[in-house]
Amino acid sequence: MPKDHGIGASPKRREDVRFLSGTGNYTDDINLRGQAYVHFLRSDLAHGKINGIDTTAAAAMPGVLRIFTGADFEGVGSIPCGWQVTDKHGQPMQEPAHPVLAQGKVRHEGDPIAAVVAESAAQARDAAEAIEVDLEELPAVVDMKAALADGAPKVHDDLTSNLCYDWGFVEENKGAVEEAFQKAAHVTTLELVNNRLIANPMEPRVAVGDYNRASDDSTLYTTSQNPHVIRLLMGAFVLGIPEHKLRVVAPDVGGGFGTKIFHYAEEAFCTFAAKALNRPVKWTASRSEAFISDAHGRDHVTKIELALDAENNFTALRTDTMANMGAYLSTFAPSVPTWLHGTLMAGNYKTPLIYVNVKAVFTNTVPVDAYRGAGRPEATYQLERVIDKAARELGVDPIALRRQNFITEFPYATPVAVEYDTGDYNATMDKLEEMGDFKGFAKRREASEARGKLRGLGVNCYIEACGIAPSNLVGQLGARAGLYESATVRVNATGGLVVMTGSHSHGQGHETSFPQVIAEMIGIDESMVEIVHGDTANTPMGMGTYGSRSLAVGGSAMFRATEKIIAKAKKIAAHLMEAAEADIELKDGAFSVAGTDKSVAWGDVCLAAYVPHNYPLEEIEPGLEETAFYDPSNFTYPAGAYACEVEVDPDTGKVSIERFSAADDFGNVVNPMIVEGQVHGGLAQGIGQALLERAVYDENGQLLSASYMDYAMPRADDVPFYNVDHSCATPCTHNPLGVKGCGEAGAIGSPPAVVNAVVDALQSAGRDVTHIDMPLSPNRVWQAMHG
Repeated sequence: MPKDHGIGASPKRREDVRFLSGTGNYTDDINLRGQAYVHFLRSDLAHGKINGIDTTAAAAMPGVLRIFTGADFEGVGSIPCGWQVTDKHGQPMQEPAHPVLAQGKVRHEGDPIAAVVAESAAQARDAAEAIEVDLEELPAVVDMKAALADGAPKVHDDLTSNLCYDWGFVEENKGAVEEAFQKAAHVTTLELVNNRLIANPMEPRVAVGDYNRASDDSTLYTTSQNPHVIRLLMGAFVLGIPEHKLRVVAPDVGGGFGTKIFHYAEEAFCTFAAKALNRPVKWTASRSEAFISDAHGRDHVTKIELALDAENNFTALRTDTMANMGAYLSTFAPSVPTWLHGTLMAGNYKTPLIYVNVKAVFTNTVPVDAYRGAGRPEATYQLERVIDKAARELGVDPIALRRQNFITEFPYATPVAVEYDTGDYNATMDKLEEMGDFKGFAKRREASEARGKLRGLGVNCYIEACGIAPSNLVGQLGARAGLYESATVRVNATGGLVVMTGSHSHGQGHETSFPQVIAEMIGIDESMVEIVHGDTANTPMGMGTYGSRSLAVGGSAMFRATEKIIAKAKKIAAHLMEAAEADIELKDGAFSVAGTDKSVAWGDVCLAAYVPHNYPLEEIEPGLEETAFYDPSNFTYPAGAYACEVEVDPDTGKVSIERFSAADDFGNVVNPMIVEGQVHGGLAQGIGQALLERAVYDENGQLLSASYMDYAMPRADDVPFYNVDHSCATPCTHNPLGVKGCGEAGAIGSPPAVVNAVVDALQSAGRDVTHIDMPLSPNRVWQAMHG
């Protein structure tokens, strides 16, 4: 029987009541008294020198309060990067300044040149159009290889070149890897592109700055996944506001997918302008503005090589990647193609030698940073594609080749500096073969052929690292912030609990799943637990939500704080029942004395904590509130196996996904319904990347796919009904909940499964196709089929 409450149950998401009834409170719903509006004049050139800005006519237009340019931000800090990468020679990366408004030059289409603050949004927009900018066009670099060529135009004149860093990992392995390739019985090589994506969350970014002159306090309301990090970066490094004088609030947020992790110039501007004008200042991005101002994702070009011995064992792997940084370094951009990508190149396999080289490149494009999966999808895609290609070159079953090389003993230390604590990759593959009905595939292929279609089956395995930690380790790797999480649990006198967390919910269902954990520990109903998040004024310092870390790190902090609550409550219960503390047990919301019929209800103990008439105050202080910070000792390692079946129309090249199965190991699962929903969302985004989505620039740095007319988002009829399972659980060994994380898995495992399936369909029909770069549009597939 399925559980109806606590860990393992699937109660409906309580937050959906307000979302589905239209009563959510998003940043754009916030309108403050006396509020003004800002419109940013953005560059329509990818690279240009600002010779002059004339705001005379614009400043005289109705409703205009003030026009700001880069000159107003001289002496103001640069938008900071939160991760420093050291290159293979031991030198720090090149790190250019990132001004709030452009100073001297613009470096990508959409770079903000000026900002008009007016009484209304329309007046601000009209005035921005009246600003005259003398912008001298400069040659732009868009292609990464061209950007690294001798004599290429420099994105930043003060840097030595457009190379941010040249990273080698593990550099000490390089010689041994080379030797293994020389001795290999077979080498498979593949060159591929991981296409640039635009996150497109349902809610565009919004920022509202407010200033209280009486107290000298600033407040920023923003669409953020981590308000405490925004407060730290913007306050300390950009505007110089002490943290106790700066409040950041992220209310309901309509999706993030990574792009709302980062600190953006618009947030700093609204906060700065509110103080300068002594009025609230609001900015809401249009969708077209979001395309050229939100951080993009992916955009890697890779050559990967796999060496095998005569028995088809993997002996070595090496990759060379160019990773696009765009025009500036976004908050976590340097870490994505390095520590979040290179450390996952072992995948699920016992390859003994691995070397990863990454060249990060500045171009005249929108900055690139983490997008759902962040480095893990890039690693999985190249690895699973080259394994599939190797199987076809060797004439062996792709599943058998994977099974032969699976890691089977845990813990397992990979050659790329991480240690997997648990896993069972054969079990997830067994489950996948059962779910996907592989034995019936031949008949389904025959049926497709009878309809004039080509049918293919693609499989892949993935592993990801979640809950990035511990802080001391990632600090050594270049992180400029701790990566712990925090929780304060406050018990009210009547027994209800308020849990204040540094994690942020923007679609993950925290307000439902977190109470399940607390309620299970105490034995009370989930309705007695309320989750508070998103406001730096009433939550403990925390690192926010990204990287599938919320339950593994944030949930563990809640668990530890609740343990402290229970320990103190047991002391009070022991006094109330005149028993030894060691004999007190908590079950089903009541404290009892072991071996007796004595008991006291949870609510009575809570009341006694605040009305301390029956226990000695010199031994137990009143109240029932505890805080815990949790810094994991290791990553968590979700893993799984995915299968995709496609039909390809040989006349048009159109691909349709007919079946998709996903077998995941997420460790212990708190809410199966939410987990299933998270996987469904990730699969849709991964399928979108594989078949539809691609951000395209022309040679002059103009974004050609700058609206939904040209950027193809997945629709309901582009995705199938998914068959998902998470029963093959191997609990994490180093967090108290045994959880691993699930939010990014679907986006990591699905792209290679789709591409492998299409290649299988074409090769099985006799077409000489070994690879097609994503997205697999009908045009690309048709051209591949016809040479």
